[in-house]
Amino acid sequence: MKFPFFASFIVFCLWLLYEIKKNRNAQEKSNEMFWQREAEANSTRRKPLDDLDYIRIPFDLLPMELLKEDPVIAEYHNTLCELSKSPIVNFTGISNTDLKLMYGAPNITLLSRYDQSYTILVRTLQNWAQALYEKGYMDEACRILEFAVETHTDITATYKLLSTIYHQMGKPEKIASLIPVAESLNTSLSGHIVSILKETET
Repeated sequence: MKFPFFASFIVFCLWLLYEIKKNRNAQEKSNEMFWQREAEANSTRRKPLDDLDYIRIPFDLLPMELLKEDPVIAEYHNTLCELSKSPIVNFTGISNTDLKLMYGAPNITLLSRYDQSYTILVRTLQNWAQALYEKGYMDEACRILEFAVETHTDITATYKLLSTIYHQMGKPEKIASLIPVAESLNTSLSGHIVSILKETET
């Protein structure tokens, strides 16, 4: 009885060693490929940035006059005004290595700044819309959230609040228009957001 058990144990150990070695080799190969791409990216020359999908804040379509004396709302307005002075680009899901390969290593600091501005933008839009919604300004909050979705934000709360508003407006069919946007997001949150929207459709 002991021999079959011992033989099985040896087979298991050999299999385990094989898997460990295979995983180690795969990791080493992955690391090697990463550093090769990083070296290539770091040697990529500066390229024009004319084709970037720059985001313009549509102040004429946003409720900038509403509650502008409120200190919290005024802070959101000020943030948006400051952001509008510099380029804003959504690079969600794109690594610095890929950015350097696409636009050149010398541009990476600039591109990172554009992306940071985008992150601040969509967070500000979400907070602003939430504040207006809680104060009873549903239509205005809806306009803000719809602009955020147009920029392909991946903030889950934005899609949840907008779908809630569509229901309260008696327009649940509009939730369906958000699903293709969520599906196209270059982020791991895409599937989660799609699931939430499909649940709120009914």
